[in-house]
Amino acid sequence: MSDEDADDATADGPTTGGESVPVGVKLGSTRTVIALPDAHGTENRIIRTLTCMATYEDALTGEEKILYGEEAAREYPDRVQYMLRSGLPEDADRAEMTKTFFEALIEENDIPADSGVVYAIPTIDNPAGLENLREVIEDSGIGLSLVESYPESLCGSIPAFGDGLDAIDEIFVSVNMGSTNLEASAYRRGEQLSPFTTGGITGNEVDRRIANYVEEETQGRVNIDTQTAREYKEEHADFVDFEPFTDIIQQPGGGTHEFTIERSVMDAVDEYLDDAVDEIANVFLPELANDYMKVYKLALDRPIVLTGGMACIPGIVEEFEERLSEELNREVSATAADQPDVAPTVGAQRIAARLVENS
Repeated sequence: MSDEDADDATADGPTTGGESVPVGVKLGSTRTVIALPDAHGTENRIIRTLTCMATYEDALTGEEKILYGEEAAREYPDRVQYMLRSGLPEDADRAEMTKTFFEALIEENDIPADSGVVYAIPTIDNPAGLENLREVIEDSGIGLSLVESYPESLCGSIPAFGDGLDAIDEIFVSVNMGSTNLEASAYRRGEQLSPFTTGGITGNEVDRRIANYVEEETQGRVNIDTQTAREYKEEHADFVDFEPFTDIIQQPGGGTHEFTIERSVMDAVDEYLDDAVDEIANVFLPELANDYMKVYKLALDRPIVLTGGMACIPGIVEEFEERLSEELNREVSATAADQPDVAPTVGAQRIAARLVENS
């Protein structure tokens, strides 16, 4: 089993002076992230893994075994299942798979049952999917002390405002640039206003475009899957210092082919950003102004907070700021936490810590 960022110093488990352990969780469409105190209770332990699983049969016993995360994606790419590709478990089968995945992750990483858990939940108008996610959360082996959920875009904004919970007392706009949705909301002292979601502008669509553009750029000689396209995006996309890169593929019938990518990755992310800015400027913000004019004016005087995996691309915050200012014909600013993809879980964990302290 694997996770990307488990802290070796946490082998003895978290220490919280006898209180329930505050835990933040984001069950994401691409990655699941869990944050909890480390063994010393002074820093966060971050567990981060792909939200996917695969099953296989033990060659000796015939018993069904489970792999999850990077290990499953790497070893069983032909049958790995991404249970939350739409952001939520869409049906009973995917809900059951998500439960199995989440329990395996909890057990593998010794997440304590005696915990207060806050989940960062996407803003999606899908009652059935949200109900399935609620069942996954309530049936898990953690959260015996308390279980709460808060909007992912609010949780993701908390680290952008500093080390505490200052975002809860602010008026601002948050834009969540996720794998399966582009979300935007205004927040007034923790109250979510005019939540907006579109599934037409997504990180997953960027991956598909990169795969198509690579085929075009190499004149049909190279075909990559969306997993490889996502890796290209995460490793090479950069609005500040993008550099062409080379890769090698195995040719059918033997031999290898080395190729260089100059345009495909940045063309795809550039189009994504143009589409996102257009949607925020011409759909979300007019709706916010129509519903809450004073909040709209106050919020645009503060930095717009970007969260989500796409917000991790170097330079995207500054590019978003520049393009949105041009589209609105007024100066706006933008900001993001140091790790926008991890920020929702960190924010959820801070809320959990406050709730545990006050319980």
